[in-house]
Amino acid sequence: MNVVGIVSALAAEARHLGPAAQRREPLASLADGTLLAVSGIGGSAAARGARALIDAGATALISWGMAGGLDPALAAGTIFLPSEVISREGTARMTARYWRERLGAALAAHRPLAGGKLLTSPRAIESIAAKAAAFRDTGAAAVDMESLAVAEVAGSHELPFIAVRVIVDTAADTLPRAVTAAARGSGHLPLGGLLASLARSPGDLAALIRLVQRYRAARRSLLAVARAGAPARHAFPIVPDAADS
Repeated sequence: MNVVGIVSALAAEARHLGPAAQRREPLASLADGTLLAVSGIGGSAAARGARALIDAGATALISWGMAGGLDPALAAGTIFLPSEVISREGTARMTARYWRERLGAALAAHRPLAGGKLLTSPRAIESIAAKAAAFRDTGAAAVDMESLAVAEVAGSHELPFIAVRVIVDTAADTLPRAVTAAARGSGHLPLGGLLASLARSPGDLAALIRLVQRYRAARRSLLAVARAGAPARHAFPIVPDAADS
């Protein structure tokens, strides 16, 4: 039986996929039978979520959620379907071309769509200068903190994999440290932690207000993917060599 498993770092990102019935932690299931793991932020957490999905029967994996823009051409709300997920150290994993292209065709009429390389970073890239350097040094158009880990788990089990990411902070935006500090190590963004971080770094307030505006655009795009694209719907059948293309 073919079952898609989705890894989402944050519950706020996973929520756009629709109602989920809770299973044994950290897993839930969507109405179409897709399995969901809300893993928390970072590669180690995402890898644990991916392995839990495979243990529960997933035969294809998606890394789902938001990403930071590195390419100045990418606006907030752009749907990003990378052809390749990379690290700064040179590790690279290709996404399943057949699956990615089918999903992209379903989404193209609904929202701006882009592809290219997705950088997975062990830490958030917060400043405009650091984003520009990452774009220059790696050629990646966007950055997240989980997708390469999910791709590597999928690869170790010879399962197809794609990443579905939506741009939230652009290359011209500073990412407020208050947000990353409040969410670190959790699948949630607690209001109390965010307010405490803002109290320590009040200069983050203007950047946070901009990020809220960007988040609204990203949220609309995640909803568009879930409604118009239904990522799991396009996963099978996988052309035999597509996962390696």
